[in-house]
Amino acid sequence: MRLSGRDMCRKLALRCICRPARPARRYYTPAAPSTLKVLGTDYPADSYTNITPTIISKLSLQLHRQPAHPLGTLRMLIESHFPSFSHLSCLSPIVTPYQNFDSLSFPADHPGRSVTDSYYLNKDVMLRTHTSAHEVETFAKGETKWLLTADVYRRDEIDGSHYPVFHQMEGAEIFEATPSSMKKVEEDNEQLSAHLERSNIVIEDIPHITSTNPAQPSHDPRHSEIIALNLKLHLNSLLLELFGGVAGASKEEPLRVRWIEAYFPFTSPSYEVEVFFRGKWLEILGCGVVLQSTLDRANVPSKLGWAFGLGLERIAMILYSIPDIRLFWSRDERFLSQFTPGKISTFKPYSKFPACFKDVSFWLPDRPETQAKMHDNDFCDLARDVAGDLVEDVKVIDKFTHPKTNRDSLCYRINYRSMDRSLSNEEVNAIQDLVISHLKDRFGVEIR
Repeated sequence: MRLSGRDMCRKLALRCICRPARPARRYYTPAAPSTLKVLGTDYPADSYTNITPTIISKLSLQLHRQPAHPLGTLRMLIESHFPSFSHLSCLSPIVTPYQNFDSLSFPADHPGRSVTDSYYLNKDVMLRTHTSAHEVETFAKGETKWLLTADVYRRDEIDGSHYPVFHQMEGAEIFEATPSSMKKVEEDNEQLSAHLERSNIVIEDIPHITSTNPAQPSHDPRHSEIIALNLKLHLNSLLLELFGGVAGASKEEPLRVRWIEAYFPFTSPSYEVEVFFRGKWLEILGCGVVLQSTLDRANVPSKLGWAFGLGLERIAMILYSIPDIRLFWSRDERFLSQFTPGKISTFKPYSKFPACFKDVSFWLPDRPETQAKMHDNDFCDLARDVAGDLVEDVKVIDKFTHPKTNRDSLCYRINYRSMDRSLSNEEVNAIQDLVISHLKDRFGVEIR
């Protein structure tokens, strides 16, 4: 699950107010064949199809399964902390909207369903946007405690910390809702608590259940308290292992962890966790008690349990001091040779090449009011398809509506910067010309 935090929740809430969950159609027609081949299978295209060649090229790479890669090392370190859990890491990224949203009780108008936020092969299949898309099927297979690591896909802005492909790890454990089972969980809680009390960690906790972060109606509140505490203790122990040594914590400066109430569609109560690391609080993961409807759909209605989700890139960028998310995709030996399987080390920048900014201003075409405007993520996908990872970031620097013609104008600034070499102005101009050409062909814009 990608549990993206308070800022993302506010962003999603604002999107819910400002636009419908799924535009029915776009005002342009992407240049696309009637079918597309993805991971060896042909899929019919339709009005939902928005997956791009750049994204298709990433589907088979699976950085999290490369042992010497920072993401692979981080996956193995977390798996080693949960040795009794099943470790899953090779599920197909192609899922149905039911798996990705409905099985997890996402509301019908959730903005994540939109073609501007998610990648669709067609209206019936899409790329998973979080590892939670596999929760129901994994529980239904009889797995009771597991870690699942996978690449996930979201249409997003372009900057140093956002990329349309990233990697998540989901962990979950479920228990029988019986007195004997709950007693075993309480014994586990006692052992974990004793371990943490002996460790150099300060935990700013919150009540497990409140009126604003309630137990589910079908759950015994006492059971929910026990499960929530078990979740917190397991994650506090994990964070101590990941950040305690790297942070150089001492008796004078222990690792500090704090818990915050949160909201997610598929857990209740729900929490976010932050770590105070190198002078600031950093959001690390989200988690909670699994929604009972999820377990009902998995045909394990007599159980209850917890789940958490974390982003591997986010944690790896912190632990390895990697400044730009694009570096994870680098094939440059100056990057790859710095890392050893099973060891976290500080990334040493090998270059900082100059940036080259280019602006493009254009009038949007006239369109019926029932058709959606070009979304910022449409422009970002186009820029990625043309220039790949040479695009460091994209920003809207001007929006204008002509007072007489009522035509809309946009100006985007593209920052080109290679991580491996200097770009000449002539080379960037040629790339920018291609961006403009594709922009005119695909969206029917008029360059200003």
